[in-house]
Amino acid sequence: MRPRAEPDRPFAEPWHAQVFAMTHALSAAGHFTWPQWAAHFGGALEQAQAAGGPTDGSDYYDVWLVALETFLIESRFADPARLEELRAAWTKAYLTTPHGAPVELPAS
Repeated sequence: MRPRAEPDRPFAEPWHAQVFAMTHALSAAGHFTWPQWAAHFGGALEQAQAAGGPTDGSDYYDVWLVALETFLIESRFADPARLEELRAAWTKAYLTTPHGAPVELPAS
């Protein structure tokens, strides 16, 4: 079950659309098939529910993101250490950005 979104807004949050689009683009580029992704994501949803996750769909895109990260790591498209560095950088940027300002990573 997906989280509820407004009728004129199919995704509840901008990042939901972004992670969906990124997954679709990776599949369209031939890095994996959509059925491969669907099987992996379905398994991730089942694991989240078995672990006591919400059953109302409120964690749908949280699970999607974790599933995409693990899928990319397992497929050797992503490095776990680099993903952790990026996660830490985004967390720091989010926590230090003034309310209402766009969150951006510093140029590297």
